[in-house]
Amino acid sequence: MSFGRLEKPAGHRPMSDINVTPLVDVMLVLLVIFIVATPLMAGRLALELPKADASAVLSPTPEAVFIALDAAGQTFWGDQVVDVTTLDQRLRETAQRDPTTEIQLRADTAVPYGRVVQLIGLAQAAGLSRIGFVAERAAPAPAR
Repeated sequence: MSFGRLEKPAGHRPMSDINVTPLVDVMLVLLVIFIVATPLMAGRLALELPKADASAVLSPTPEAVFIALDAAGQTFWGDQVVDVTTLDQRLRETAQRDPTTEIQLRADTAVPYGRVVQLIGLAQAAGLSRIGFVAERAAPAPAR
């Protein structure tokens, strides 16, 4: 018989390391959300559209061209900045394809009226006569 020291088996020691797997999973999900959402937020033009009372809101026609004028004086064809000569050329090409194409014009409230009239003149000279003005719906008047 051997006489020796009877040691107690060591129990489970507390874990001193951090489990980073759940943290990595959450970070990857957030990264994917930001990758998807960032282009959607950056593609919008910040225009302060005029307000108007409208009984019915018309949906844009599928054969429409979207032109925007911002407060800084820049002209946008869709989401792309264009100069006057490029705008004139694109309007003429659009009129040659289909002269019934409608222009959906979004102009900031700070844009001078003369600039809007100049754009309308370009469209009419190119052969496009259907122009729609985009506005935001006005807040309802408070009841008295």
